[in-house]
Amino acid sequence: MFGVWAPGEEVSKLTYFGLYALQHRGQESAGIAVSDGARIVVFKDMGLVAQVFEEPVLNTLRGHIAVGHCRYSTTGSSVWENAQPTFRSTDDGSLALGHNGNLINTPELASRLRDGELGATTDTEVLTALLGSGSGGVERAALDVLPLVRGAYSLVFMDERTLYAARDPQGIRPLVLGRLEHGWVVASETAALDIVGATMVREVEPGELLTIDEAGVRSTRFAEAQPKGCLFEYVYVARPDTSIAGRSVQATRVDVGRRLAREHPVEADLVIPTPESGTPAAIGYAEESGIPYGQGFVKNSYVGRTFIQPSQTIRQLGIRLKLNPLREAIAGKRLIVVDDSIVRGNTQRAIVRMLREAGAKEVHVRISSPPVSWPCFYGIDFATRAELIAGNLSVEEIRASLGADTLGYISLDELIAATRQPRDRLCRACFDGIYPIDVAEDARGKHLLEEARK
Repeated sequence: MFGVWAPGEEVSKLTYFGLYALQHRGQESAGIAVSDGARIVVFKDMGLVAQVFEEPVLNTLRGHIAVGHCRYSTTGSSVWENAQPTFRSTDDGSLALGHNGNLINTPELASRLRDGELGATTDTEVLTALLGSGSGGVERAALDVLPLVRGAYSLVFMDERTLYAARDPQGIRPLVLGRLEHGWVVASETAALDIVGATMVREVEPGELLTIDEAGVRSTRFAEAQPKGCLFEYVYVARPDTSIAGRSVQATRVDVGRRLAREHPVEADLVIPTPESGTPAAIGYAEESGIPYGQGFVKNSYVGRTFIQPSQTIRQLGIRLKLNPLREAIAGKRLIVVDDSIVRGNTQRAIVRMLREAGAKEVHVRISSPPVSWPCFYGIDFATRAELIAGNLSVEEIRASLGADTLGYISLDELIAATRQPRDRLCRACFDGIYPIDVAEDARGKHLLEEARK
């Protein structure tokens, strides 16, 4: 997500570049909403940012406020109707909103709406409808509605004259505020601020609403902060050049690799990463172990992240399209392959097979996160334990399933230590099953609003 308030700037192009920097967070659809102070115009479509927006389209999106979004679906199917920003007419004008996260009381919130008020099947559409149905303006509606909302939500939204940003009381998904020479930026990651030349000001606090207009930035607390930042952001989601809580994600991942080498040493000839998300930890593993670091794969940069594609068939095809082994570098060698996580096991199984076919003598898999054993209900798309390989198999059974000679995961304690964050300020639910916000059974499932319509 990306939002900008900057009179005199080409806000649609700033938003385009911001979304480009955040493309790794969602690749299914993209959209930008712009206001010139009188009306909001929204353009969105299925596809990557560069596919959806060509320069002639951006040139038609004129104004001084913009909100942008690239979608990774966690509630609702991957269809045009569910693309963001969402749009809603209000008593005073209109509202456009982008959301990163996942709400866990969507059925309860939807029950507050009249039949026919929802045009899409996402939790974001429900939230937008509630914000748009209040009286007294968007800010007043936000202060009334947000205390009722449970789950993970970082929001960037706007009316015709004002940009807003809000973060859930647990601060599960990241959100940062940046300063331009003549305006303000809000984004999911600090890397997006860097790309558009904005200076990092601070993180949006959990339970905080920011209001940004010609008077500057105003902060309002709508809930008490109970910080539980997502640990999986450090492992996989965030860009390595992003900072979380003042610490570089790259530095954290390299440190995890060093700790992994101490926890799970093995004799080998070469340490290679599964590019790109396994690279920092592989560097750390090589530095700590003294085993040479090298490249074992050529990566096709034009293939998206295989984990966040919405269907299993596309994921499996994407792995083969994305990576091809460097036979001369790996033939006859004992390899340590470092990856960031094992969710379903598809990527690692294919990689071990490719390396053996290319002549690797041994393949030792090392993972820079603990086993992902529990579903996420807060914005990562593994909503059932059945789809998680570690939710059903032991480490030894996973090793056998992958076809690796050995398999080692970083411990949860060592991963947390590498973040330099207190344990009680992190959401670790996918690793330890301890959920910071209870999730009712009727609120679980990616397609619950679609099923309710049947």
